[in-house]
Amino acid sequence: MFTGIVEELGTVAAVVDQGDAVRLTVRATTVLEDAGLGDSISVNGCCLTVTTLEGDTWTADVMQETLDKTSLCGVRPGDPVNLERAVTADKRLGGHIVQGHVDGVGTVLSRTPSEHWEVVEISLPTELARYLVDKGSITVDGVSLTVVEAGEDRFTVSLIPETLARTTLGTRGPGDRVNLEVDVIAKYVERLLPYQERS
Repeated sequence: MFTGIVEELGTVAAVVDQGDAVRLTVRATTVLEDAGLGDSISVNGCCLTVTTLEGDTWTADVMQETLDKTSLCGVRPGDPVNLERAVTADKRLGGHIVQGHVDGVGTVLSRTPSEHWEVVEISLPTELARYLVDKGSITVDGVSLTVVEAGEDRFTVSLIPETLARTTLGTRGPGDRVNLEVDVIAKYVERLLPYQERS
């Protein structure tokens, strides 16, 4: 489990094609301070497992299912990525409950800068729209954000200078694909409603 508070920007060091998977190597510092084999690290919102550690890099195996359903398909050496270690019981939950299980991929549609923040409009797969509400939570490329306005096939978020400076969302432009994870609590509520109606 994660919080959606990005700890650092890492850099893709290598991508090795294995046919039905890739081996992804990422250069990092902060997330490696206490990392061990088998630990979970969120990469642009995708929960990946550390399989090797070497110096300032770590490697994960990314299965075809993940490549098919996330924006990790197509990452190249040199690309920046948002990184977060799994949350521990003594850590503040500064964002919201994030599983690292991507629900869909959206596309940045527009960016509207202002003096102190930037409004970003992102497309949304229509089947995910029911989970978004104004002022609710969404994870975009692993970043916990508050929805400003929820639509049927798009939504907007406001990015503060800290988010713009410390995450990949500062440089994502129109046409760029981003990983989306909706609030898991909304999914559980939806799942429970039919049972409530029958009781």
